[in-house]
Amino acid sequence: MTDVAYQFQLYEILLTGANGFLGKVVLGMLLECYPGFKHLHILLRPQGDLSAPDRFQTQTLNSPALASVVERFVAKHGKASLDSKFTVWPGDVGLPLCGLDGASLDRLKGRISLILNCAGLVEFFPPVDESFRSNVDGVEHVVALAKLLGAKLAHISTCYVCGDVEGLVEESEPILGFYPHRKGPDDESFDHAEELRQCRERIRQIYDSTVLSADDGSNGLPGSVHGQSARTRELTQRLVALGRQRARNWGWVNTYTYAKSLGEQIISSEPSLDYAIVRPAIVESALDFPMPGWIEGGRTAAPLVLMAMGGLKDWPIRSDIALEIVPVDLVASAILMVCGLLLEGRAARVYQLGSADVNPYELGPLVRLLGAEARRARKQNSVQAPFWVDPSRKLRILTADEARARRARLQRRIERVQAFVAGAKRMLESARLPGSASLAGWSTALRSLSLQTTFREQVLDQYLPFILHNRYVFESENIRRARSLITEKDRVLLPWEPERIDWKDYWINHQVKGIQKWIQPEAVRDWAFKI
Repeated sequence: MTDVAYQFQLYEILLTGANGFLGKVVLGMLLECYPGFKHLHILLRPQGDLSAPDRFQTQTLNSPALASVVERFVAKHGKASLDSKFTVWPGDVGLPLCGLDGASLDRLKGRISLILNCAGLVEFFPPVDESFRSNVDGVEHVVALAKLLGAKLAHISTCYVCGDVEGLVEESEPILGFYPHRKGPDDESFDHAEELRQCRERIRQIYDSTVLSADDGSNGLPGSVHGQSARTRELTQRLVALGRQRARNWGWVNTYTYAKSLGEQIISSEPSLDYAIVRPAIVESALDFPMPGWIEGGRTAAPLVLMAMGGLKDWPIRSDIALEIVPVDLVASAILMVCGLLLEGRAARVYQLGSADVNPYELGPLVRLLGAEARRARKQNSVQAPFWVDPSRKLRILTADEARARRARLQRRIERVQAFVAGAKRMLESARLPGSASLAGWSTALRSLSLQTTFREQVLDQYLPFILHNRYVFESENIRRARSLITEKDRVLLPWEPERIDWKDYWINHQVKGIQKWIQPEAVRDWAFKI
């Protein structure tokens, strides 16, 4: 059996993304469960006036996720022991060799046995060059660093690199040459290196052909002269559109999964690199560690929960789709498990971390559960719905066509009422009659409603691949096999048991309460921000 504790005592690890949602939990679990680990090197960008070590202390170790973990460690082992466990290196995965200078690289050579790459931009449709910087360029730079240092690589990806799919997604699918619309094992249409070359060329052309506005400090010069610091709205929109177009052309559902798949293929194309790719599904609130309900960031299912708690009645979903959710502490457990096996040379190439293959919870029951919880919360807190929401109307599950038609009808109604209010306001003002101020308030409320409706529909559109268009079930046999290879003590410390999750309890007492507490409390309390 692999003794994970022994592997961590024997080898030093470099961690990227330590200040992210998942990175914090991985780091905290290492401190809590394996306090005897040899040494952890942290790669972190300086930010503003904060140096990398200061940022690690204030934003990572002192964060709500880790403060109590650090306190327990110090109480048991001492502050000096804590300080001796970490070295913080100023760097950036978006730069060659992760921004490490020659002196730093010389100090790291011969010390780092494993790079754990948790860094990445988790945003569905960012400008494609921003997604590339973290999820593609960053992987190239981490791979180059691993090869230079002679280190193994554990890379965190996502299950959704599979793109458009219906049904079981197997872990044995080849990585290199994969694209979601692939027609079979003999289809060699996709070459990641050529795709990167073409997309990067299009990015360069967009920068060179986009003239910046004269009032942004660029004097109308092309965007390529100023790079990231001189973006116009047009430049951003064109780069967002490029990422969307390249992804959909090959069958990926968004720019994020397109870029993450390219990153995987960069790793897989390196014959001399010893690596393991960990693909979580949707990473959500903690079951137990560092505390029940801990969540951060709000880029995954949090917007759906907020809309449900805000009274959304019409859901464009397939009732029988199981939303592939995995609590963040189970994901962190699996990552540390894989790292231990990789260090000993026993790891598989791909580990998918899903839950629907053993414990599915379908969307129909889920949205009804959230609707009931929203009604209970409103009644308990005596919250009144705004004038445009009918709290008594029952929840409806819509097809995609029904959702589009409903959206168009709602927008037309808003526009008609806006036109009526504007006309009435002009009439009162011309006749010098009272009431125009009240109508002005109505006009403002209607503009706000129109903006909120548009925003809500845009958010829902981003989630349609996961709740309507595709049925995902991720095979997760490799992580179960990994668990059978580690010691009994490690199995206790690193649980992987999604089949034991009570989903009703999890969604109400972990996910909803966690989002209300940690993501956007004001959005849950304030009906004006809601639907």
